[in-house]
Amino acid sequence: MILFPAIDLKEGLAVRLEQGDMARATVFHRDPAAQAQAFETQGFQYLHIVDLDGAFAGKPVNAAAVERILESIGIPVQLGGGVRDMATVEAWLGKGVDRVIIGTAAVRNPVLVMDAAKKFPGQVAVGLDARDGRVAVQGWAEISELSALDIARRFEDAGVAAIIYTDVSRDGMLKGINWEATIALADSISIPVIASGGLASIGDIKALLSPRAKKLAGAIAGRALYDGRLDAAEALKLIRDTGAAA
Repeated sequence: MILFPAIDLKEGLAVRLEQGDMARATVFHRDPAAQAQAFETQGFQYLHIVDLDGAFAGKPVNAAAVERILESIGIPVQLGGGVRDMATVEAWLGKGVDRVIIGTAAVRNPVLVMDAAKKFPGQVAVGLDARDGRVAVQGWAEISELSALDIARRFEDAGVAAIIYTDVSRDGMLKGINWEATIALADSISIPVIASGGLASIGDIKALLSPRAKKLAGAIAGRALYDGRLDAAEALKLIRDTGAAA
């Protein structure tokens, strides 16, 4: 079980959005690398980064900020946002990213996911961001006609390392993770699922560790860590005490 602290990058700054809206961004740290170091010092074992500008542009935009983060910490990093072709996958993995997350291209170009997962075993994840049950693409600006389960099933035998499932309506809103939808997805596929969007408190960590969530591989925490609603030490201790890896 992994608790991933999140750094979302917009114009080189660490921000958090509300419901995926770029116009509703709160800057939490002007130095993302320093924020990454703080997370590592707190004891987190894995970092989640999203290039928000890249998600809209369809290509990496905050590369300089990501590279500074990679130079500043020793823990592994998973990165999404603007990963739309094999060259980008190869470039990020070559720079030291441990796992790339393919989102929009997983909907529009599933062959890319399959080819990348085959070429880089264990280093390719799929990001499925759902709004009202349907998957959002292009930085959450467009809604497809497909459900998260429809897309996830495409990759059952492709060697994908994880599915990162985000309820866009809850992201950044501190309303709690959509456990019903997330657990239903995890129970329907063999690929490990990471919960994202809305994690608000230690209660969500307890829910993550409950028997009904046993198939989940972890969760991503953002705004709750930044504004102090979730105490990192308490959360990581709870995970360790239950015998799960933090």
